[in-house]
Amino acid sequence: MTEPSNWITAPWKASKQWLRKATASRSVPTMVPIRELSERHRARIQAHLLKLDPSDRYLRFGYAANDEQVARYADHLDFERDDIFGIFNRRLELIAMAHLAYTPLQDYSNCAEFGVSVLKSARGLGLGTRLFARAVIHSRNKRVEMMFIHALSENTAMLKIARSAGAKVQRDGTESEAYLKLPAAGIDTKVAEMVENQFAEVDYHFKKQAKQFWDILADVQEIRQGVRDGRHQSAE
Repeated sequence: MTEPSNWITAPWKASKQWLRKATASRSVPTMVPIRELSERHRARIQAHLLKLDPSDRYLRFGYAANDEQVARYADHLDFERDDIFGIFNRRLELIAMAHLAYTPLQDYSNCAEFGVSVLKSARGLGLGTRLFARAVIHSRNKRVEMMFIHALSENTAMLKIARSAGAKVQRDGTESEAYLKLPAAGIDTKVAEMVENQFAEVDYHFKKQAKQFWDILADVQEIRQGVRDGRHQSAE
C-alpha cells in the first residue's frame, strides 16, 4: 500500500508549501479555521447542503438528491457517533463541510468514511483539502487506522485529494473506492488538533460578534431612517 505523504504525517510542517501549490490561482490565509460542528449547527448544515446545485449533489451523494432527500440526510446526522467539521465565512454561512462517518460494528471500529462538500463560491481555495487534512488528524487521535472514500469516478476533485494524500484508489465502473492507512497518533497530532480547535473557536467568536454588530447597526439605521421620514411627513 502507498505510504501517506508528508503533509499527512506532519501537516503542520508541510501545509504552507503544499497549500501554495494547490491554491496558486487564489490567495488564501495560512490557517483556515475549521470548526467541529454539533447539534446546534444542524440548520446551517442543511442550508449549506441545499445550496449545492444538482451536479454537486450528484457528486456528493452519488445520486441526484432532491431537496427532501438532502433535508432528510441533514435531519439524520448523528452527532454523537460521527464527527462533522465546517468552515464559515464572515457572515457565518457554512461554505464547506466534511463528514467523518463511523460504524457501530466492533470489527470496524478503527475505520472511518470521509465525505466533503464545498459551495461553488468557495472553490479554488483548497478547502476540501484542508478539511481532509483536518479529518486525518482527528481520525488518528481517535485511533482510526483506515480512512475510506466512496466517490463517483467522475468526482476527480475528491479522488485527487485522496491520491495526493497517498490513498490507494480502486475503480469499479462509475464508482471508485479510496482507502488510506493512517499512521498512529502522537503528541504532534494531539497538539495540532488542540491548536486548530482553539483557533477555530476564536475565529467563530469574532465572526459571530461582528455579524451581531452589523445586524444591530442595520436595525438602528432603519429606525433612524423611519424617524427622519416621520419628521419629514410631519413638516409637510
